[in-house]
Amino acid sequence: MHEFPQALLNGYDSFISGRYARESKRYETLAAAGQSPTTMIIACCDSRAAPELIFDAGPGELFVLRNVANLVPTYQPDGGQHGTSAAIEFAVQSLGIRNVLIMGHGRCGGIRAALDPEAGPLDAGDFIGKWMSMLGPVAEQVGTSTFMTANERQTILERLSIRNSIRNLRTFPYVQRLEDEGKLGVHGAWFDISTGELWILDHESGDFIRPPK
Repeated sequence: MHEFPQALLNGYDSFISGRYARESKRYETLAAAGQSPTTMIIACCDSRAAPELIFDAGPGELFVLRNVANLVPTYQPDGGQHGTSAAIEFAVQSLGIRNVLIMGHGRCGGIRAALDPEAGPLDAGDFIGKWMSMLGPVAEQVGTSTFMTANERQTILERLSIRNSIRNLRTFPYVQRLEDEGKLGVHGAWFDISTGELWILDHESGDFIRPPK
C-alpha cells in the first residue's frame, strides 16, 4: 500500500505555518459566513495553469472549475451526470456569480491530442474521447490547414475552443437571461505558460488582446 505523499504533507506544513497563519481570521470568517466569490473561472486541469496563482487570488475570491481542456458542453438537462454543468448551475444560480471566465492556455495536452491523436490517443479510455469529441468539428477545420505550423494550429485551436465554450455556455437559459439583463459577464482568456502572458477576448472585435496595464 502506498503511503500518503510526503510532498503534500510538506506543502501542508508550509501552508499552515505560513499563509493560513497570516490569514486565519479570513478563513474563520469564510467558515462562518460561507463563500461569496464574484467570479467563476472554468480552466484546464493542467497542473501548470492554476487560476488562483495566475490571478494572485486569496481564499474565497474565485470559484474555480477545472476540467480537461477547459471545455463547456451545451445545456443538456437529460438526467445524466454532468459535473461541469452542475458547477455552472451552482455558481450562477446559487452563488450569484457576476462573471464567468473561460480560460485556456498554451501547450494544452487535450487540445494537442484533438489535433493529433497520435500525440495522445483519445480513444484509449472510457471518458476522454467522448469529452473531447465536442471539439471535433472545430479541430477538424483547423487540423486540415496546410498553411500553418503545428504550433500555430494548436494555438489557434486553443483560442477557438474558448470561443466555442462561450457559445455553449450561452445555451444555458439562465446564463443567457442574466447576460442579456446585464447581471452576468461572460469572458474568455488565454494564458501562455512559457511567457506568463495573458490574452483576453475583446467583446467588440472578438480578437484576443493583451489587457492594458
